[in-house]
Amino acid sequence: MNPKVDFYFNKAGKWQAATEQMRAIALDCGLTEELKWGCPCYTYQQNNIVLIHVFKTYCAFLFFKGALMSDPNHILIQQTENVQSARQIRFTNVLDIVEMTATLKNYIQKAIEVEKAGLKVALKKTADFTVPAEFQHKLDHIPDLKTAFEALSPGRQRAYLFYFSQAKQSKTREARVEKCMPKIMDGKGLDD
Repeated sequence: MNPKVDFYFNKAGKWQAATEQMRAIALDCGLTEELKWGCPCYTYQQNNIVLIHVFKTYCAFLFFKGALMSDPNHILIQQTENVQSARQIRFTNVLDIVEMTATLKNYIQKAIEVEKAGLKVALKKTADFTVPAEFQHKLDHIPDLKTAFEALSPGRQRAYLFYFSQAKQSKTREARVEKCMPKIMDGKGLDD
């Protein structure tokens, strides 16, 4: 147990018993407990294996390379269509975790094996993502914007494309593009 992580379990509220059970399972698998992204993260030889996180209606184990794991029990969930690598196992009460202890340890061992094998998720390239018409129009007509966007890291480019694409109406997409243009020109990411 890493004392730097204790606060997370103390503030877990209605999920405290569930997250403590998850912690025990992860530690029982020989993983190192660390604090990453404000959550308990369990690593194997300094590589992320699984993270515990809580939401309003569930708590979950998040497997960083879950997309590469076999899932005979059909319990791994892709959070959203844009999540490429990670998969969750969700829980709504501590009893489910207790009943699934052996299965959860098995999944953690599978995740460790994926890491030991050096497997990597083939992530989509930025070019594989759709560029909204409103943004493409700006890129076509403002060469400096196109140069600045292409100079951004692939992750920053994807973040902008996701953000622009999430808007359902063209008017909203246009407003988002306009709002973000100065940041792009300054070489900053969406959240910088």
